[in-house]
Amino acid sequence: MAPDIGPKGIHPDPGWADAPPPEARACPPAWTRRRRLRGTISAALRPFVPRGLLARALLIILIPLVVTQGIALQIFYGTHLDVISRRLAGGVAGDVGMVVELLSRYPVQEERGWIFREAAWRLDLSLAFEPGATLGRTPARSASLPLLPLEEDLDNALRERLRLNFDTDWQSDPRSVIIRVGLPDGVLHVEAPRKRLFSGTLYLFVIWLVGASLLLFVVAALFMKNQVRALRRLAAAAEAFGKGRETGPIKPEGASEVRQAAAAFNGMRANIRRFVTQRTEMLAGISHDLRTPLTRLRLGLAMLPSDAQEDAVAMTQDVEEMERMVASYLAFARGEVLEAAEPTDLVALARDMASRGASDGPAVEVEAPPSLTLPLRADALRRCLGNLLDNARRHAARVTITVRATPGWAELAVDDDGPGIPAAAREGAFKPFASFSSGGTGLGLAIARDIARAHGGEIALGESPMGGLRATIRLPM
Repeated sequence: MAPDIGPKGIHPDPGWADAPPPEARACPPAWTRRRRLRGTISAALRPFVPRGLLARALLIILIPLVVTQGIALQIFYGTHLDVISRRLAGGVAGDVGMVVELLSRYPVQEERGWIFREAAWRLDLSLAFEPGATLGRTPARSASLPLLPLEEDLDNALRERLRLNFDTDWQSDPRSVIIRVGLPDGVLHVEAPRKRLFSGTLYLFVIWLVGASLLLFVVAALFMKNQVRALRRLAAAAEAFGKGRETGPIKPEGASEVRQAAAAFNGMRANIRRFVTQRTEMLAGISHDLRTPLTRLRLGLAMLPSDAQEDAVAMTQDVEEMERMVASYLAFARGEVLEAAEPTDLVALARDMASRGASDGPAVEVEAPPSLTLPLRADALRRCLGNLLDNARRHAARVTITVRATPGWAELAVDDDGPGIPAAAREGAFKPFASFSSGGTGLGLAIARDIARAHGGEIALGESPMGGLRATIRLPM
């Protein structure tokens, strides 16, 4: 059966958006495997991916830079530098082969001296001949140590151009390479400068590549830091506004999209403030208009003759109940959002509220640290705590207040030994008029939650260790 489609092709079931695409419905196992594979890869990479926007943006910049450097070095070292290294090694090997050929052609001692002098002057090679010697194993050549690319290039070039026994010593002199060539009548020692075998362009290339990349990375980091700072300020302003703290409009800065978001936030904040102000003024006028006829009713009841006083007492109680309900409605609608948050000692506030109701109900015990200061709207929080205490005193014989600090939060718990509220009905108790009973208006818990959320916190109901109800207020530090 085809699914029901609502207006404009929107499916009425909210879970329809999570349904698999048509190709997945045609082949469910393959789609499920792909989804599981993506989830596995995402879970494997999640510990290595930073959570902050700045770190992620810099990682996006850094990874292409590193990959580009690796490719450039591989291409340069694997092609150009390799060719240059072979050519330099071939040049040194050719010079050594030329000297060996001259010594073979002119074996006279006087001619050897001339060849050594010309090689030192024109070829930059220091020569020495050891008559009667033979080549042996040198400490520079070890089977456990592999040849470096440059050493291998030089050995291959010498093997190609000399066709005689030889060995090379790279360890004895850090500035030269000693080449020993076995001749029929002795050993020729050739000392070649290492600068003839190395190309300085590699170091210049690496320095330029790394330096340019670091400069680009630093510039990108500075620009990204400015953009992220604007986002952080926007997030801080939104969080403070959500907690009811007045910070004023934020200054739009950064990229155009960030400026647009900041301007939208300032407009939203102004609209919310305007709406709350208009609603509060309207409800204040309604409250005034309602209290005027109630006052006239109270005055009329007081002027009734003495024989009607019994009926007047009941009507006076009804009028007082109506006045109390009007005040509660006004407080609930206003939400106490116009008060500015100031540093307040939560412990002192709790002790003050515990002592206020001692005459009309059970005494309230307070368990708290010496002090705990955090930004609060004191009058609103007094109303919140007062509503919780009124509910507890109305239904219990013993009430306690516990204040404690947790990482990032301050908790204030009100416990009683009353009948409590069943777990299934606790969330519904916060709805307006859901808990209406004698002596109350049904708005106490609704107003308390509204005030707690206006502070950026929350209020929850649970089972008390005393056997009754526990109301816990969590406030951000």
